Amino acid sequence: MISSVLVANRGEIARRIFRTARSLGLSTAAVYSTADARMPFVDEADAAVHLPGNTPGDTYLRAELIVEAALRAGADAVHPGYGFLSENAGFAQAVIDAGLTWIGPPADAISSMGSKIEAKKLMAAAGVPVLAELTPAEVSASDLPVLVKASAGGGGRGMRVVSRLEDLAAEIDAASAEALSAFGDGTVFCERYLATGRHIEVQVMADQHGTIWAVGERECSIQRRHQKVVEEAPSPLVERIPSMRAELFDAARKAAAAINYVGAGTVEFLADEDGNFYFLEMNTRLQVEHPVTEETTGLDLVELQFAVAAGERLPVDPPPTVGHAIEVRLYAEDPLQDWQPQTGRLHAFEVGARGLSGTKSSAGDGNVPESGLRVDSGVEDGAEVSPYYDAMLAKAIAYGADRATVARRLAGVLERARIHGVGTNRDLLAWILRHPAFLAGDTDTAFFEKYGVGPGTDEAVVRVSALAAALADAAGRQAGRSASTPVRVPSGWRNLASQPQRKSYRVGDVVHEVAYRLTRDGLVVDGNVTLLDSTAERVVLEVDGVRRSFDVAAYDGLVCVDSSLGSVRLVPVERFVDPADQVAAGSLVAPMPGTVIRVGVAVGDVVKQGQPLVWLEAMKMEHTIAAPADGVVGALKVEAGQQVEVGAVLAVVGEDA
Repeated sequence: MISSVLVANRGEIARRIFRTARSLGLSTAAVYSTADARMPFVDEADAAVHLPGNTPGDTYLRAELIVEAALRAGADAVHPGYGFLSENAGFAQAVIDAGLTWIGPPADAISSMGSKIEAKKLMAAAGVPVLAELTPAEVSASDLPVLVKASAGGGGRGMRVVSRLEDLAAEIDAASAEALSAFGDGTVFCERYLATGRHIEVQVMADQHGTIWAVGERECSIQRRHQKVVEEAPSPLVERIPSMRAELFDAARKAAAAINYVGAGTVEFLADEDGNFYFLEMNTRLQVEHPVTEETTGLDLVELQFAVAAGERLPVDPPPTVGHAIEVRLYAEDPLQDWQPQTGRLHAFEVGARGLSGTKSSAGDGNVPESGLRVDSGVEDGAEVSPYYDAMLAKAIAYGADRATVARRLAGVLERARIHGVGTNRDLLAWILRHPAFLAGDTDTAFFEKYGVGPGTDEAVVRVSALAAALADAAGRQAGRSASTPVRVPSGWRNLASQPQRKSYRVGDVVHEVAYRLTRDGLVVDGNVTLLDSTAERVVLEVDGVRRSFDVAAYDGLVCVDSSLGSVRLVPVERFVDPADQVAAGSLVAPMPGTVIRVGVAVGDVVKQGQPLVWLEAMKMEHTIAAPADGVVGALKVEAGQQVEVGAVLAVVGEDA
């Protein structure tokens, strides 16, 4: 009988499991790193144990420390969540050996799927279609392109697409290093790469008495860096090919039966447009995208995990899928800058309703919850986004009767969200959901290669938002003076014609200058713009005859403007720059905090524009810092293993003498 559960994870998934545990009357315990001490999941647990350090290798990947923490906190069960040690057979066995209940599959089942190389052999023997494995030595020009893939772990880490034989060795080394850092196992293999495949997966749930459910399929084809961005249930492809669902379910059940699986798991397939599919891997854990299955079946998969671990029987058949659900992953990253992770303070975070909503009991009645929104978030206002963990902040899930309505609803929620501080992929997600190709179900893994990564920056929206920011700043300064100033006059007002007030803001690499005057007759500015009202927090403008309101929030070094036109992040540009803050021309600076994992040049080396010079690891991903121009390395400020902060100078490339 389970009475208290420790969640061996962090962020959004820890909060998700805590919620179900509390609904079942269980007490909860957390483990947390030093960097996570102020994160919401720590406060929400009934007990929490500190794991000293920040990196996963020092904290969430330390099986012995987590087992000890569970015992100290008085927990009698451990739930691994996803990522970290969730698919580590040794950890599962250590939990069991400590006399605790493991909320997951048997250690032997995890072990059999822990190596993707061995898993393919098992699946082939069970009659599940597979793509043939290639050893690096076997790869020939006729096999290209190939996918280099980590044998352990998941989440897109340790994966590289190789189109040229001469690149294979270097990409294998890079994938192996990334896999070793993320999972503690650097083993990689190759397989044929289907550039425009569909990523289809089947949720399975099995009890200890031989019942195996295939609980609907999900499509997760829109990905970046082999990590999922948008997930939905049911799959548009499977809906189009009537026979495919039964074949997928049969293959998934065969996969689970072949390893005597117990608990929640996901069998992942790569499919083509004709409905042919091939086994990719089996994730022996709960998936990030499990909410879309919950919202279309009425199940609480976490509650089912607890029930199965306690020895309860599943009903003979699972509930049917009803309606449609779409989930998007809100990442702290910049899609327009090669998906570069973003770190720092999240000043405000409001995305529709918070927390879980609409999930049913574990029995399920086959009725989809009423149309609505669910937000599973790992962050709140004021959270600090660190470089040590995955860049996902939250998941937003919309559900309802039909796909088009759900997509439109979710896009609207994202567009109205209030997210200040760290940059995110919010605009990209809304763009995807409104894209004609997405709405038509054209969602293969080459989506971004086909259609790009969003609409880019709308200069007209930036200009009017910058004007609103400048006017809000003026109103705030005026309000600050009004108490001591007997006569109220507009900020910057002169009794004679004067130069306009000027304020500059940077968006990306572009600086926008705002020039305006406030006169007795109102606002004077280029364009057909009338100022109707302004405070430090809100500006109302009439632009080309259309009235719009702009909410303005100013923080240290950042101004966020939200309106019906969209959200704009503005960095105020100081008129006078401290010389100490300037860097030499040709300097390569760290775009994020991270660890230098490799330096590919030495002082005096001649380099070409775009040549990789330094490799950083941040948010569990590898990032390449390249030469900005042809030249000579004049200075090298870092070495492998060194921790760097954002803005730190890594190297300086000067002109070739």
